[in-house]
Amino acid sequence: MTTRERQDLLETLDKHRGLLRFTARGLTDAQATQRTTASSLTIAGLIKHVAATEHAWLQFVVGGATAMGASVGDYEDQFTRLPDETLESLLERYEQVARETSEIVNKLPDLDADHPLPEAPWFEVGARWSARRVLLHIIAETSQHAGHADIIRESLDGSKTMA
Repeated sequence: MTTRERQDLLETLDKHRGLLRFTARGLTDAQATQRTTASSLTIAGLIKHVAATEHAWLQFVVGGATAMGASVGDYEDQFTRLPDETLESLLERYEQVARETSEIVNKLPDLDADHPLPEAPWFEVGARWSARRVLLHIIAETSQHAGHADIIRESLDGSKTMA
């Protein structure tokens, strides 16, 4: 059920995913986990976090807050490349999540379908998000973190995504 709106949303998301992935080009695992700013963020950690976040939000789209909560895992580990992970494996996972997102979005009967948000201090009490709103949120989150990764990469070796 691909519509122009769905296509536009997915293409926009993919553009920002590509900018994030581009910051990792040619890096070793050690470089991808190197802190280059006052923040504890790293390129590998951002890629891992964005993949986990996108996956969790799509679980919300499909099954609501309970499904989302079951997929979140350890929040701190979302930003850390663990010993059994490589930059390559994190990028592969991100690609897998992207494919799953496209499949789910294209199978949804309606982008207006919504669920109540999970209870959290950062969500308005009683708020509901539609699949469309979730996609817009994922685009914003991915874009923001691609910018973070660009600053980290420029601090690492002078490379720029948008130069």
